[in-house]
Amino acid sequence: MSDCLIELGTEELPPKALLKLSQAFTAGVSRGLESAGLSASSVESFATPRRLAILLKDIPLKQQDQLVEKRGPALKAAFDADGNASKAAMGFARSCGVEVSDLAQKETEKGAWLYFEKKQKGQELSALLADIVSDSLAKLPIPKRMRWGDRSDEFVRPVQWLVMLVDDQIIDANILGSAAGNQTQGHRFHASDAITISQAADYESLLNDSAYVVASFEKRREIIRSQLEQTAAQLGGAVRIDEGLLDEVTALVEWPVAVSGRFDEEFLSVPVEALVSTMQDHQKYFSVFDKNNQLLPYFITISNIQSKNPDVVSHGNERVIRPRFSDAKFFWEQDQKVTLSSRLQSLESVVFQKQLGSLGDKVMRIRSLAGYIAETLSSDVTQAERAAELCKCDLMTEMVGEFPKLQGIMGNYYAQIDGESETVANAIEQHYWPRFAGDAVPQQSAGQCVAIADRIDTMLGIFAIGQKPTGVKDPFGLRRAALGIIRIMIENKLAIDINDLCQQAAAGLADKVNAKPAVQDVVDYIDDRLKAYYQDQQIRFDVVDAVQACKPGVLTDLQNRVMAVNDFLSNDSAVALAAANKRISNILKKQDTVSVDVNPELFQEQAEKDLYQKLSEVEKIALPHFDSGDYLPGLNALADLRPVVDQFFDDVMVMVDDNTLKQNRLALLQTLANSFLRVADFSRIQ
Repeated sequence: MSDCLIELGTEELPPKALLKLSQAFTAGVSRGLESAGLSASSVESFATPRRLAILLKDIPLKQQDQLVEKRGPALKAAFDADGNASKAAMGFARSCGVEVSDLAQKETEKGAWLYFEKKQKGQELSALLADIVSDSLAKLPIPKRMRWGDRSDEFVRPVQWLVMLVDDQIIDANILGSAAGNQTQGHRFHASDAITISQAADYESLLNDSAYVVASFEKRREIIRSQLEQTAAQLGGAVRIDEGLLDEVTALVEWPVAVSGRFDEEFLSVPVEALVSTMQDHQKYFSVFDKNNQLLPYFITISNIQSKNPDVVSHGNERVIRPRFSDAKFFWEQDQKVTLSSRLQSLESVVFQKQLGSLGDKVMRIRSLAGYIAETLSSDVTQAERAAELCKCDLMTEMVGEFPKLQGIMGNYYAQIDGESETVANAIEQHYWPRFAGDAVPQQSAGQCVAIADRIDTMLGIFAIGQKPTGVKDPFGLRRAALGIIRIMIENKLAIDINDLCQQAAAGLADKVNAKPAVQDVVDYIDDRLKAYYQDQQIRFDVVDAVQACKPGVLTDLQNRVMAVNDFLSNDSAVALAAANKRISNILKKQDTVSVDVNPELFQEQAEKDLYQKLSEVEKIALPHFDSGDYLPGLNALADLRPVVDQFFDDVMVMVDDNTLKQNRLALLQTLANSFLRVADFSRIQ
């Protein structure tokens, strides 16, 4: 058992992809070694802008010897009456790399067979590792590979060096045009000389102590986090850490050093979101806030050098940020010279989709649909329609043109400046919510109406022109749109029928495209996304499937059913009743038609009389609960049917020769099934 180090040194790797590349590289090598029977006791992953590395601890140096056994054709098929080998026997021998005479024969309980046995010696780790590493590198998620010089090798960036060590021994290998050695490179500026690695296990400490490189991505990230928090505290505030920015900055440096800077307080008149966006997106700076959550005139950047004069670094960054903030201030002031509503006309010049018209056309459709939704919810139609009318106008502002991430946010600011109501202003911003997984949903009714209208119009339109998502391609973000609709409706308890909503959206598109044939496709698509939504909620797939089989059109009703069935399954009787429903379903689906008119006078067995009587009793309790959408108490009432249902199937033959008697018993089972179908198709419960 030894330690094995693999390090691939490169030119600076793409920062936004570094962590993903490192994880994929480590996973690929680990899988390859595991398949070869050479699993390490632990695997450490390292990633910096200039390297991907793996340290495998306590890994076997050699595979175990294996006994290869193959069973060939039966003896009676292997030789003819004269003892000559058949084609089957000769083919088996060739596949084993031997002559027929070298094959053994083996007697089993099922007969005699030709048999081959060979002891295969395990290969050395050093002989296998190069292919395993090469295979992992070839499978990395790299959208576009590059070549360098006159070489034919391809990788995400030019490769500069390769280290492959088992303890202190160099593995003889050549990967991506680089021969393996035991020399690595340290920090590009602080440690420019090559560094020899004497022992694989010393890799991380050697780079940290001698080469100004914190090799572990996770450790470097936490060092940066700590430095940010300490520096912000010294400035009298608290740092706002965006985790995505933190990962990106971690991927940009090997030796992190926090440096603070200051900007002019005059820029604090600009919306804080614009300043923070400028700092984060353009400069990779972190912003600082006071205890009242007000932006302070400071920023923190992470340098990749240990400067002898950090003030010079700080002043340099201050000079860079000033023109950026000056631009933002200029855009802010210029945008206010024109009202948001006056920009509505300019949306006509922006193409949303050539078959679906301009952005102005889309806004008018959203306005109509938002009004319909508001009326359905008994909400303020005027506010919803006004918010919809203005919801895309900030796309025509200078600020959003420079900072696209601020769409909606700037619309909120400008609407308030123009004297629009707070409800309308907030709805303009909130109609983009949720923007990503885990993001908040719109809290105000007007924002909810516009958010749903915007998404459903896009979905109907794109489906209608035949561009629905396929495979991994989803250029219009329809998966995200569908999940957004689901979350907004369920989490805000909005009672809107999805089919009716889609029909209304299709009507709005009538002058551009016939979207009515796409309505069912969109409804089905949202149903499919529901499965993913509930999977994230840790709800069993069969529970969702059972509820969806009843096709509840209102998602809040579907939610109530799903949660009720999920809770009901903890009832001791639930599994047995689900099995009974499956049995009933199998019986009924073989019949063309089944009546629900049960005639008690035709009962012959006590078990069917008891089932009918008990069903009549519990339905008086359960059905009112179902009518009011209070499903769990109704299901718990139906749970009392378990003993009589079990007894019925033990004592009663349903498919008897007497057709009248058979139809009456089928009607009883159909009535029983219908009681459960008021909530879900329990025959689908596994």
